[in-house]
Formats: sequence, C-alpha cells, structure tokens
Amino acid sequence: MTERRAKVNRKTKETDVTIDLLLEGNGKARVRCDDQFLAHMLETLSRYSGFDMTVEAVGDNDHHLVEDVAIVLGSALKQALADIPTERIASSLVPMDDALVEVTLDIIDRPYADIDCPNVLYHHFMRSFAMSSGITLHIIVKRGFDDHHVVEASFKALGSALRKATQPRQDLLSTKDKPMTRRM
Repeated sequence: MTERRAKVNRKTKETDVTIDLLLEGNGKARVRCDDQFLAHMLETLSRYSGFDMTVEAVGDNDHHLVEDVAIVLGSALKQALADIPTERIASSLVPMDDALVEVTLDIIDRPYADIDCPNVLYHHFMRSFAMSSGITLHIIVKRGFDDHHVVEASFKALGSALRKATQPRQDLLSTKDKPMTRRM
C-alpha cells in the first residue's frame, strides 16, 4: 500500500504552523509549540490514533495558535487520505475519571461539526479540524465536571475513532458513487 502521509504548512500574520502526518505510524508525536496544553492534546491524539506527527507551531496568542493547528491538522489528514477508500465511519466512547465522552465521525467530504465541549477554545479546535478535513464530527459529553478531563477524553475518543475510520478497505463505502478499487 502507498504510504499515506502529508506535510502541510500554514503561515499567516499571526501563526506559523507545520505538521507532518503519517497515518501508518506508531502513535509517536514530536510537538513544539507555545501552548503546553495544546501540545499535550496533540500527543494524546497521536497516541490514540496511531498516527505519527511532527508539529512545529508558533503564534501570537492561544486562540490563533489552536485554530491554525486544527486547520493544518485537518488539511494534512485530508491530503494524507487522498482518494484511498477507508472504513469511513467510526465511534469511540472514552471514560477519563469523571468524564465520559463519545466521538462519532464519518470521513466524507461533507464537513459538519456538532461539538459538546466546555472549553470554547477546544470547541473551536474540533470545529476547525472537522471543517478543514472535510469530515462529519459529533462529540457528545455524556458526563463530566472537570473541563480538562472532558477535553482530554474528547481527544482520546477522536484519536480512537480516527484509527478505526482511516483503516483502508478495498471498495468505497457509498451509495452515491460507484465502487472504486484501492490504489496500491
């Protein structure tokens, strides 16, 4: 199978973000950014998805940094997936202490995001990621009172669902398109 990898850079007046993403990885992340919580969430996403990622990100404030990292990560995922058929749809339910979060997604070029998140910055991250990757993403917080635990459980569940949904398959799962054969 062809290696599913993408390297994407976004440089604006406010940020400079580069992400190198390998889908057939071992869940290893090298993250250098100004926001330690964002770095922790990206490392968590990498581990639970099994994707390898190298992230270099600087920004003028947390909002711009988090938003642009999400946009670049979503763009890298979309580029790495190319047109290779995948399992496409997956869900993951993750407990973390007081938090219980479910993520359900569909890798299809119909971007949509319905996100429960107590932290407006990470609500924005998930929405920006979904829009730039072109996926349909639902995050449901079933319970939780510690915002850190809810956000972290969301990243774990997202990673776990992405691991399942990005698995290559022989044919395209769609009732709208004719089946296509996987490129090797």
